[in-house]
Parts: sequence; structure tokens; C-alpha cells
Amino acid sequence: MKAIRRFTVRTVLPEQLQPLHELALNLRWSWHPETRDLFRSVDPEVWAATGEDPVRLLGEVPAARLAALATDRRFLRRLGDLADDLREYLAGPRWYQADRHSPDQDAVGAPQPAAIAYFSPEYGIAAALPQYSGGLGILAGDHLKAASDLGVPVIGVGLFYRHGYFRQSLNRDGWQQERYPLLDPDELAVTLLREADSTPTRVDLPLPGGRTLAAHIWKAQVGRVPLLLLDSDIEANSPAERDVTDRLYGGGSEHRLLQEMLLGIGGVRAVRAYGRLTGHPAPEVFHTNEGHAGFLGVERIRELIADAGLDFAAALEAVRAGTLFTTHTPVPAGIDRFDRELVARHFGGDAALPGVPVEQVLALGAETWRGGDPKLFNMAAMGLRLAQRANGVSTLHGEVSRSMFNGLWPGFDASEVPITSVTNGVHAATWIDPAVVRLGAAEIGADRAEDAMTTGDAKRWTGLERIGNTEIWDLRRNLRAQLVDEARRRLRASWHQRGAGEAELGWVSSVLDPDVLTIGFARRVPSYKRLTLMLRDQDRLRTLLLHPTRPVQIVVAGKAHPADDGGKRLIQQLVAFADDPAVRHRIVFLPDYDMAMARHLYPGCDVWLNNPLRPLEACGTSGMKAALNGCLNLSVLDGWWDEWYDGQNGWAIPTADETGGVLDPESSEAERRDDLESAALYDLIEHQVAARFYDRGEDGLPHRWIAMVRHTLVTLGPKVLAGRMVREYVDRLYTPAAVAQRELAAVGPLAGEERGEAGGRVTVPYAGARELAGWKARVREAWPAVRVEHVEADCPDEAQELGSALALRVQVALGALEPGDVEVQVVSGRVDESDGISDACLLALKPVGGPDLDGRTRYEGSLELCRTGPFGYTVRVLPAHPRLASPTELGLVALPVESAGMDAGLLR
Repeated sequence: MKAIRRFTVRTVLPEQLQPLHELALNLRWSWHPETRDLFRSVDPEVWAATGEDPVRLLGEVPAARLAALATDRRFLRRLGDLADDLREYLAGPRWYQADRHSPDQDAVGAPQPAAIAYFSPEYGIAAALPQYSGGLGILAGDHLKAASDLGVPVIGVGLFYRHGYFRQSLNRDGWQQERYPLLDPDELAVTLLREADSTPTRVDLPLPGGRTLAAHIWKAQVGRVPLLLLDSDIEANSPAERDVTDRLYGGGSEHRLLQEMLLGIGGVRAVRAYGRLTGHPAPEVFHTNEGHAGFLGVERIRELIADAGLDFAAALEAVRAGTLFTTHTPVPAGIDRFDRELVARHFGGDAALPGVPVEQVLALGAETWRGGDPKLFNMAAMGLRLAQRANGVSTLHGEVSRSMFNGLWPGFDASEVPITSVTNGVHAATWIDPAVVRLGAAEIGADRAEDAMTTGDAKRWTGLERIGNTEIWDLRRNLRAQLVDEARRRLRASWHQRGAGEAELGWVSSVLDPDVLTIGFARRVPSYKRLTLMLRDQDRLRTLLLHPTRPVQIVVAGKAHPADDGGKRLIQQLVAFADDPAVRHRIVFLPDYDMAMARHLYPGCDVWLNNPLRPLEACGTSGMKAALNGCLNLSVLDGWWDEWYDGQNGWAIPTADETGGVLDPESSEAERRDDLESAALYDLIEHQVAARFYDRGEDGLPHRWIAMVRHTLVTLGPKVLAGRMVREYVDRLYTPAAVAQRELAAVGPLAGEERGEAGGRVTVPYAGARELAGWKARVREAWPAVRVEHVEADCPDEAQELGSALALRVQVALGALEPGDVEVQVVSGRVDESDGISDACLLALKPVGGPDLDGRTRYEGSLELCRTGPFGYTVRVLPAHPRLASPTELGLVALPVESAGMDAGLLR
């Protein structure tokens, strides 16, 4: 019999235990071991049964146990100390509150942003708040946690999914099964945002046909960071609108569009409501984590048109200045694209945002580049057009992103596309096993160890190199044993779900061995991550697993998207191999991969395997989490591993396709590539990885292996931290964005000769935005007349000597523009056989005198020949304005006019 209504009955805590609510409702407990230990001591059995969730624990612990704790002086002292520690953590100054400034020369001395709004479609904070599917959400959760630890004033914004992401199980045939448990917010560490009269705060979005999409706002407190989650499952909505936030990445195209409208537009309104109710400073910088939240820029444009009286162009400039866009996808197929007519219907007619013409919205997402589809609306294109700053998530991914989005900046080489990179990091306190922390703290001190994990300061990690071999090896063996126990428990539960009886499962107790080399592989299961690459030669794999003296064991986990039957088939193939009685004690597939499983998996593995198609792994943070625990990486040189692999912290799997091209997975070339790379993987495991792991000294220790573990901890530890990542965002992107935003928002005189009644100039807010928008309009209109008409150089001999200089004279037609509107540059460097310039150097030429009778302006300069070999140069004209973040921002460039009399500019 089913209940007609469901609700949660909360436990009434004794007054002495009230601080437990305070600790449970702040998700800092998820990365604070002392608080977790306190909750475990409340009732260890209930703690385990509730999935180590403090809110559920307090709802299910027996009243008699609570009464006993209320008189337990030792427990109350611990409770009081931890409550005080949390309050100090929340209120005390941290890194951000120190006197630090951006390294950008133009921003030195400028205050950092008062607040940053961080938008993401998913957040992996803790297993007890299942609002994530994979790496994007885990990265977002780690970003908030690191911001909290550093004191960076971030406000997180997302959606509250009533079913979260799916829970995974397997049927008897190894086919993935999905189930979507209903989440009750009253059983989670969230509180409903309410108005002063206690009614729930609500945001409304207009929809076509006079409908409205309404949402309430749940707040999760992530340390110092509030996370606002919008929930459409409320009575004010019709059934269709109530389902908008039903599942993460669920539904069809219109469903996804509504989710992204609610995240972006509704998210901005939620931030405004939160600031109104709490007095929290308004964000000066808006950071969109992938394109899903891109409509936040459209909503902010609407605000400025309504509140500051700006036109669309000026509002766009003001919004761009304070917006950062982070792209995580290395392939166009990973970008959300909607039918243009669908977007037009939701931003036009009675659903239009006041003051924001639907044509302007559609232009933001238009695929205007060669090969683009004019019928589609591209969320990444909109994200880049609405953000003055953009970044990829590793150095290699930055390069890939510049190539992928080159079409938005026609006329420029990919290397000049204004997309930088900040390599991702992971939150140490979440992912380092407490035993690893204790080992490090024993050598460098607890306070210094905590500071090292928080800030990512490499100096703080000095001293870990003194940890002894025996201590490291004992730690690794203990962590491996913990993983073995956890894997057996999960495997037994999985087989029960697959229909096996207990009498059939005696073999599970001998699965895996705490003394055998353990390789881990866990991630989402799209085809490019190649879950089954290890199965290319199954006889070879069996030989490795069953080697009589150097055996290998493998622990695998991962989820395929519910709509991805190809990914499900890969899982089924892996499971079929792992079910073989001959090898099932050496290879296991653990279903329902989540944060709870990961906390055992990363520390317990000796080697972390990652074999994606290069360069399709944007970053690959799972290997970072493993490295923090002394696990060595075995990976294709992709993502973060491409920049930080040094030959002593793991192994690089050779790639057969050195060009990085993406092959059709059904092609013979793709088959050959996978055969070659799998063979290289087997060779590495057999001849290098296993050989080194089992190479023992007289004391029974693998000294060379331990040296690699120690080197990994000391050198990779500070690099892979989310604290390092967030500090880079603050210094390189957030602070310059805040400075630019303030400059455009400041009150100043109107451009032109407008005068007030008393003869003084009229001053208005956002004067900088108005001026910049006007300047851009003027430049775009005049640009067709800008030409490089003549270039000449003092070049008496074809061969030039190193260290000599060329005197250059250039005639440029500027049309209606002034010299101050442009910069004339010489681009020089090494040239290839087709005269393409690489490793380019830039030299700005100076205007000499005024325009001649033909309206041309002469520019001069001296080009130093600073390298030998084939050398060449060209000249170009770019728009120039002090408020541009990049000279390529407008996508405008004028190159030399072809003429027989022009110097070719090529020196050999």
C-alpha cells in the first residue's frame, strides 16, 4: 500500500545537543574529519546505515541515545569545541582577506571583487547531496570548497534535482539498470530561502503562451559559501513545469532549454533575492562553468536596460566586462545546441525579456563561422560572446579550445584566440585519505599540513621527502587492504541485485588481494574514454592478471548516460570479462560509482589508468585525486597529465595518432590506433609497472617504486590542488574582471558634447560601458575602409645577419578612424615552407605625422632580427582601446593589400 503523501518527522534534539544541527547543516562536515568522527560517535551503526549523512543520522538515532549523549560530558566538550571551530572557520580572516592583489600590472592595488557568483548545472559536494553526474559537478563542488577554505566570497548557483542523477545497478547479463530515487529536501542539508514573513522566496520566468515557470530556492551551506539551488517542483507550477528540475541531464531538447533558462535567468534572480534578504554583497563577477548557464548574461543585460537606462549594446559591454566563461568540452559534439526556432519562441512574443529583442538573443548564439549551422543556437558561442574572459581547464585543453572556437575570431591564428587556461585542481581535504594526512602531519606538523592542502603553496610541502620507505609502504598496503574490503562488500551487494543467492557467492571473499599490484579505472563511460581498451587482447590481459610472480588486479567503475546504449554495451563487455571464474578474483566492476566509492578507490589503488582518445580529455581530475594519495598515474598524455608528467611520477601511454586528430571510431584507422595503444599499455604494465612494483630489496621493499610515490606526493601535491586553481582564478581572472566591471560601471560624463542646463557635462552611471559600446559601433562601421596599402623595408641583401635591424615604413588607410583607434603591428617569426609564421613576436609601429593627401597615415619602426634560419614578417592593423581585454576581442584585422610592388617580407 502506497502513502498518498510523504514528509519527514525531525528529531527534537535536547538543548545541550542543538549545536549538532548547526554542524549537520553546514556541509563542511563532508571534508572535516573531526566533525565526521563526532557524528560517527553518536551512533556508529546508524551512521553507517544512513550512508554517513548527519542529517539522516539525527533523524533516525534513537531518543534514548540522544538523552544519554546530552549528559555525556566528554561528548559535549567535543561538540562545543567543534561548534566553536566551525564558527571561527566561518568568521575568521583567511587567504583572500590578506592584502593580496592581481599580478596583472594594470590591476596592482585594485581591491578584489566583493563577491563572485559561480553558476554550474551540477555540484558534487558530498554523496549525501546527490546533485552531480561526473567530473563537471565534482570540479564545481571542489571549487566551492576551496573558495570556502581560502575565504573567497563565492556564491554558488545551480538547480535542485528531485531525482538527482540515477543510481546504477546491473542485471544478470551485465546490462546497466537505472533507478531514480526521490530526494526529500527535508532529509538533506538544505534550507528553504524565505521572505521576512516566512513565505518561501520565489523566482518567476515567463514562458510562451502566457505560462510561468516558478521556482523556490534551497540553500546549502558549503563552509563559508552559500549554494543556491532552484527547485521547480512546487504547487504554483503545472505538471510540465514542475518536472523541469526532475532529473540531471534528463528530458528532451525543450526540457533542457528550460533547465538552462532557469539556471541562468532564474539563477541571477535568486542571487538578487539572496542579497536582498541577507545583505550579502552583490557579485561583481559572474563565472559560468560551461555553457549551460549562459542565459545569465541575457538576464543581466535586461537588468541594466531596466535599472540603468542602458541600450542593449552598452549593457552588453557592462555584462561582458564582469563575466568569465569556462569551457570543459574538447569537441563540438559536447556543446548544447538548440533549434533556433525553439529559442526564438522562448525569448520572443509574450515570453520576451523586457528590453531585450529576440533578434539580439539569437545573434548571441548564432553559428556564424564557416561550417556552422544557421538553424542552431550554440550555448558555448553565447557564453564566449557574453564573456570578456574565457578559459579551458588544462594547458592542452586551452590549445584545443582556441582551435575549436577559432571561427568566432576570423582572420586570427588559433594561438591568438582569447581563451586562456587554468588547469583544474581537486579539493585535498575531500580526497586525501586521513591516513595520508596523518603521515604527512607527523613529518611537517598538523598546522602546516592543513595549510599545504588549503593553499597549494609548494613551499608548505617541503619536508615530505623525508618520510621513510617503511612508513610509505605500510601506508600503501593498509590503503590497498581497505579497498579490497570495500570492493568485496560492494561486489557481494551487486551480485545480490543481479539475482545471485548467498550460497553462490562464497568466491567473493577471495576477490582481490591486498598484496597485489592494484590498478584503478573509474569515470563516466562515453566512447572516447575507452573503458574497454584493456580488453583489446583478452588473452594478453589474462596473462597479466594471472602472472605467477607479478600478478595485476584491476578495479573498474563507471556509469553510462541512460540514453547511451553504446556506453552500456562497453560496460556489459567489461562485466562479461570480469564474470569469468578464471579471472574474477583479479578484475571487478563495481556499479553505482559515486563520491562515497571514490573515497576508497583513489587511496587504495597503486596505479590510476586513464586511456582516452587524445586530446579529448579536457583535464581528467580523477588522476589528480589518486596522485594526492600516493597513487601513480598510467595515462595517455592528455589533459593535466600532458603538462605535469615528468617521467618519475608515473608512465605515459604512447599514442598512435600524434596529430591529435579525432578518427571515426568505426574506421580501420581507429581500429589500428586502438590495437597499437592497447599493445603499448600491456607492454608498460608488464615490463615497467609490474616489474618495478615487484622489484624488492633485501628488506622486502620496492625502493624504486616508493621513490616514485614520494616524488609524486612532493611534486604533484601542490600542483593538483583546487586551492592553487582558485587562487589562479582570483589573481588572473576574477580580479581583472572586477576591475574592468567597475571601470565600465563608474559614473562619468556622456561621450560627445552634451551639456547640462548649467553648461556642465552630463554625468551618468555606466559611462564607460556607453563609451565603449559607441566606440565599437564606430570601429565596426569604419573597418571596411581600413587597409595596409604599402610596406617597405631597408633590406639591401636577401640574407641578413643576426642582430641587425630592418627599418620598416608602412602606409595605412584608416578611413574615418583616428590613429588612436588602432594599433599597427609587425608580426615576425620563423616561417615554414608555405611562409606561415610560427613562434611569432609582435612589434607596435608608431604613427609619423598626420595623414597625407590621400588620407594615409605613415607608421615606422625598427625590427630586430633576433633569430637565425628562415625568418619572415607581415604587418596588420588591429582595433585598439584601453578597455579591451584582448586586441583580438572584436575579431577585426586588416592585412596588407596584395600588390606587385610590395615587399614580400620574407628573409632567409
